[in-house]
Amino acid sequence: MKFPLLAFLLFFGINAYAQLSDDKISTNKGPLIIQPIQHASFVMNWNGKTIYVDPTGGPAAFKNSNKPDLIFLTDIHGDHYDLKTLQAVITPQTTLIAPLAVANLLPQSLKTNLVILNNGQKSKISKITATAVPMYNLPEDASSRHIKGRGNGYVLKTGNKKIYISGDTEDISEMRSLKDIDVAFVCMNLPYTMDIKQASEAVLDFKPKVVYPYHYRGQGGLSDINKFKEIVNLTNSKIEVRLLKWY
Repeated sequence: MKFPLLAFLLFFGINAYAQLSDDKISTNKGPLIIQPIQHASFVMNWNGKTIYVDPTGGPAAFKNSNKPDLIFLTDIHGDHYDLKTLQAVITPQTTLIAPLAVANLLPQSLKTNLVILNNGQKSKISKITATAVPMYNLPEDASSRHIKGRGNGYVLKTGNKKIYISGDTEDISEMRSLKDIDVAFVCMNLPYTMDIKQASEAVLDFKPKVVYPYHYRGQGGLSDINKFKEIVNLTNSKIEVRLLKWY
């Protein structure tokens, strides 16, 4: 039996959302191009600069990307800190930005252009202002997979846009109290970070203009990012949830 197109869409779920391979954000100094790589890894191009975030997966994953001017690392875990990939993609001109816990793992050969930022610290690098913000699990105790102060989320100022990169975190007060965020990359995977309910509640608190679910593969598979989008927009339709292809 052949279904007409409308019936086909209804049958397989007309509410499913298309996922984009890359995306663009307008700024006052040209477009910010966002290229998802996998899980926590992505590339941004802006104003002649190429920015890598948590590069993993080997050099082949970045074969379609420019060489990095900046690399931001968030944490010590293998889905964020991948030494072999770092060594393959970094250049002598690349500036590497990392918290102290990650910096301590780096070989001396990667420390030439290293900027260490810990929670609350700020630096201006290549016309981009980077502020390190907390990322951690709740409750705060010794058994936490991500203890407060070890890893970084980041707020990046690119022209007139503020970009938030959550790193591995739950819906902590520091995230909920963020202000004037234009673009947010928000993690959502159990048991490592938070579920879609926690993530949506946090997003509804700090109200980014655009949010990208990322880092959403956990022990139970992929989080339901379509449901996340529905939850957010049911309460606040002005928050634009954009779905990219991370897996």
